[in-house]
Amino acid sequence: MSQTSSTAGVVTRDAEGRETTGRDAKTRSEGRSRGGSKLLRPVLMIGGVLLILLAVLLYWLFSGGSVSVTDTYIKAARVNLSTDVSGLVDQVDVKDHQVVTKGQILFRLQPTRFVVAEDQAQAKLAEVKQQIEGARHGYEAQLAKIKVQQAVVENDRLNYQRYASLVHGGGVTQSDYDNAKYKYQGAEADLAAMQAQAGVDLAKLSGDPKIHLADTPQYKAAAAAVAAAQLNYRHSIVRAPFDGVVTETEQLQPGMYLQAGTAAFGLVSSTDVWVRAQPKETALTWVKPGDKVKIHVDTYPGKLWHGVVASIAPASGSSFSILPAQNSSGNWVKVVQRIPLRVNITDGPKHLVLRNGMTAEVDIITGHQHKLSNLF
Repeated sequence: MSQTSSTAGVVTRDAEGRETTGRDAKTRSEGRSRGGSKLLRPVLMIGGVLLILLAVLLYWLFSGGSVSVTDTYIKAARVNLSTDVSGLVDQVDVKDHQVVTKGQILFRLQPTRFVVAEDQAQAKLAEVKQQIEGARHGYEAQLAKIKVQQAVVENDRLNYQRYASLVHGGGVTQSDYDNAKYKYQGAEADLAAMQAQAGVDLAKLSGDPKIHLADTPQYKAAAAAVAAAQLNYRHSIVRAPFDGVVTETEQLQPGMYLQAGTAAFGLVSSTDVWVRAQPKETALTWVKPGDKVKIHVDTYPGKLWHGVVASIAPASGSSFSILPAQNSSGNWVKVVQRIPLRVNITDGPKHLVLRNGMTAEVDIITGHQHKLSNLF
């Protein structure tokens, strides 16, 4: 290739012998570059879309094995402590937020009236015992009297019959006959009275003279009164039904009158703790009791608890509301419902306290995997 000099610049000859300047060569080079960029742009766009679709597909294939739920709270067994007896508060044995154990005394009512009631019931029981034993002995005594009286009645009957056979013949006077008659009738009346009294004593023994003392209705009623008085006394001393932490104890003070059934203060369990999650109904397709769960509590970032799905509610949360949704309206809008489920905590950091009402997130491991065949 030969080169010549001209006013237009450097002139070169191409392979076919045509003369070109440097400016023309640069223009053709830029044209080829722009043509390559136009071709590369759609390739990159299509490739990027395909790459995103591939990433979404891979995520879909490998994300079906777990369900994440953010609408989750730590729950613990909680009870408002009260008594079934009324009385003045005598002593409060715990302070607010104090840790207590099952059976520990929390507060007491003044015991005087309960002790007096028990003493009265015990006295009534002793009285019933005496009455029953008295009825037993009285019945036995009446039987002995009845036996003697029966002999008297029989003797008076024979005398009356003899006088009756002689009075018409003049063997006895009318007066002697009348005396014999009245004596016989009086003996029969006395016998009837004795038999009636024996019946009364036998009724106190429930018709069985050999009945055991504890089997009589009177004794059972008196013994039940004693048991009720003792129960009331025991219930005047309130103990913790489970291990936990007491709350709001300041609202109960000595000297206050506590009405039966009125809440005194609260007790939150420190052992019966679980997680209450409310996933959307569409997320429960593959969730079942027994699935393992990972629990992340917002209060303790980076810490992990483990659990298991214990149960799934048989109804949505909204179905228990006071005013449930009315679906008969023509303006009804379909809303995805939430189904409560319970997660029992099986393991986690022992030194970290889980408190009722804390927020958390759970990942339920269902083990289900999506398949490409499900797309077609």
